[in-house]
This record gives sequence, C-alpha cells and structure tokens, in this order.
Amino acid sequence: MTLLSKQEQEQVAAAISAVERETDAELVTVLTSQADNYAYIPLVWAGLLALLVPGVINYFTSWLNADLLLLGQWGVFIVLSLIFRVPAINRRLIPRAVRYWRASNLARRQFLEQSLHHTAGGTGMLIFVSEAERYVEILVDQGISSRIDNSAWEAIIADFTERVRQGQTLQGFMDCIEACGRHLKTEVPATQQKNELPNHLVILS
Repeated sequence: MTLLSKQEQEQVAAAISAVERETDAELVTVLTSQADNYAYIPLVWAGLLALLVPGVINYFTSWLNADLLLLGQWGVFIVLSLIFRVPAINRRLIPRAVRYWRASNLARRQFLEQSLHHTAGGTGMLIFVSEAERYVEILVDQGISSRIDNSAWEAIIADFTERVRQGQTLQGFMDCIEACGRHLKTEVPATQQKNELPNHLVILS
C-alpha cells in the first residue's frame, strides 16, 4: 500500500474546495497507512505458542528434560517473533475487532486534533481512512448530524471501503467527497463565504 502522491493530494484538496463553495460544512480528510503497529499482538501469540508447543511435544514423547524444554521455548519464541513480523502474516494475527477499534479511536482523536468541533455552527465533517485496516469512517458535528441522519453516510462509507480494498484510495476519496457534497449542499447550504479549516489532505505517518 502507498499513500497518495502530491498530485493526488492536490486533487483531493480541489474536490473539497469545490464542495465547500456550496455548503457551510467544513470538510477535513485524513489518511493513514495503519492505525497502530500492533507490535504487542504478535509477541503475545509467539509467547503463547512458545509455552504450548514444546510442552505438548514433551508430553507425548518425553524427549526433553528441563533444560531442553526451556531452550525449546526460547527458540520457538524467537523464531515465531521473527516470522510474525512479516506483514502478510502479521495482519492475520490481529483480530478484526481490535483493528477496527484502533482505527475508530484514531478517527475520533483526529476529529478533535483537527479542531472540527470548533467550527462556527458545528458544521465540521471528518472523512477518515486507514488503509491497512481497510477502515473508513465519516464523523460529523452536531450542526450536520441535526440535519442529516447518520444513515445517509452508510452507503458512501461502504463504497469507499470497497475502493480501499481494491487499492483505489484516491478514487474513493473523490467519490466520497462528491457524494457527501450532494447531501451537504441540500441540507447545509452555503450562507456565507468562509474557510475555517485547511482543505488539504492530512496524511499521518
């Protein structure tokens, strides 16, 4: 997975500017490659298997004395710790609920850090994407949620998530911003010219 190039980021910014000319909403987009490094989870798996595998082998074979059993546990732990660092394997060790919880938590932190809760009229909107988790979330302040039900974003999020799954993050952003704009210009139309928050795509390292 690769984050968007400078030119692609400019396309996202232009799409946001176009939408904000027709609505009082303030859109902020945030993209991260991964919501967490989950370093502790592979180590937990390696530790559990290191305790289990040599013990099971010794239970059925009685080949190992105490010293060999301890060395076997150390060896299994070291080998599995290295194997579990391989990204393709690492991702499969992390429960989906944990991945989604971490991504959701980061999205909410970004809503606050990007000052979306301080906009005039409470019209902040965050479009958050975490690529590794294939997670997309739209968060809105009360000035939008009081006029547009959250169910309006469900199909947009589902479509964007599928784009991320296919490696089409840029197109997902463009489609999402346009779809959100259709709701916003109808329910939260522009009443004044303003730009309280930057339109550029925020990329988290």
